[in-house]
Amino acid sequence: MKIANKTVTATRLVKDALEKVKYFEDYNIFTYLDQDGALKRAAEIDERISRGEKVGRLAGVPFAAKSNFLVKGYPTTASAHILEEFDSPITATSVQKLLDEDAILIGLTNCDAFAHGSSTENSYFGVTLNSCDRERVAGGSSGGSAVAVALDVVEFTTGTDTGGSIRQPASFNGIYGFKPTYGCISRYGVVAMASSLDCIGFFTKTPEDMDLLMSIASGQDSKDLTTLPDFYDNSDSMTSVFANIATNGELLASEPRNDGRERSGLQKHLSRIGVIKDFDNEVVDTEIRNALKEKCELLKSKGYEIVELEMPALKYALAAYYIIQPAEVTSNLSRYDGVRYGFRSHETTDLSSLYSKTREEGFMPENKRRIMIGNFVLSSGFYDAYFLKAAKARTLIINEYEEAFKKCDFILTPVSPNPAFKIGEKVNNPVAMYLEDLMSVSLNLAGVPGLTIPAGTSKNGLSLGLQIVGPRRSDKTLINFSKELI
Repeated sequence: MKIANKTVTATRLVKDALEKVKYFEDYNIFTYLDQDGALKRAAEIDERISRGEKVGRLAGVPFAAKSNFLVKGYPTTASAHILEEFDSPITATSVQKLLDEDAILIGLTNCDAFAHGSSTENSYFGVTLNSCDRERVAGGSSGGSAVAVALDVVEFTTGTDTGGSIRQPASFNGIYGFKPTYGCISRYGVVAMASSLDCIGFFTKTPEDMDLLMSIASGQDSKDLTTLPDFYDNSDSMTSVFANIATNGELLASEPRNDGRERSGLQKHLSRIGVIKDFDNEVVDTEIRNALKEKCELLKSKGYEIVELEMPALKYALAAYYIIQPAEVTSNLSRYDGVRYGFRSHETTDLSSLYSKTREEGFMPENKRRIMIGNFVLSSGFYDAYFLKAAKARTLIINEYEEAFKKCDFILTPVSPNPAFKIGEKVNNPVAMYLEDLMSVSLNLAGVPGLTIPAGTSKNGLSLGLQIVGPRRSDKTLINFSKELI
């Protein structure tokens, strides 16, 4: 709005962003910076405004994309050595929609290679530092995107979330991070990790910004057949509570309050917020549990009812995820062989050694670990024992969420069992690192949306975050409801 009203120029905003990139250079946020391209685009937008031409809703706003988003002409690496020499021939649909609204892309942000990780320590380009404590991780896999917003380098960034890769770094850095309903935003032009779990989302500083970005980016895409018909802006943000159907067929939220007080705003349509009893245990950091209790008390003071949920199938979520996800990873990474594009090892004598040497040198240790696990669970004799059982567990989790949303409108839970941990603390302990995803992976298995919200700071100054979980296609209502927790 300030740009359209000529109180500030797009060029000024881009220059400010680029100056911040330089100032925070040692945080290792970016893998690629398009300084000349961003300034050229800003000048074009300023010229259009000076001529009185119509500009998009994001005119002149600088943003950054996670390095696994393809942008035509950019070196799209997914922070992996094996893609270091790959220049993208296309632009991802989600990025193109932002550019069509005249947002200005300044570069690509660091992440765990191929988005495999929970700390951004698995990046070929080095670790990204936490915005609150430089000795701690930024979270992952979208660590660079989260820190870019948290340090106010740009107004928003894109991210991908396969098991918590937007929500966890948002929690570690005190900002909003949204994983939409599966299929809400096109995955075309984004380097695939696990195709039935991958979701495209954003990092912002306010729910209002998140709502605007979702309005722009969501919708069906002929290039991605998993996308859903556009429902985001076609739903009434006050009434589209899809799963709140009681056994008598009436909306739970329509039941009268038993205390006689009248509802207003969202409370006319939303009444019950669930908390998962299974997550209230010693595994979760005390300060995070206290933050959850404080938010529950806030909601009670506004007239909401807190419903305690038992969801026993969630104890299978992490195990099921780390079978299904590596199985899909090994399929998606099989294309990187040194033949068609990207890095190629020169220490080869035949085709077999070309494959093995390229993959040995090009993949990070975590990439190799997931390839090996994936091949194992899909191999003859183990498919039924592992992958098939994991798929059945996934169905149980989907059904359990559907049952939960008959008892409540949204669910409020921790994102991660702890605040940001120290760099190097878990990188050599894969099991400890995988446990970081304990409370986030079930949303991807079920395909439901989740929004990380800031929930204060710990005694030692670390950001604390919680996540709001909603039924499928409740994305807009969920984002609007998050304003109740501010």
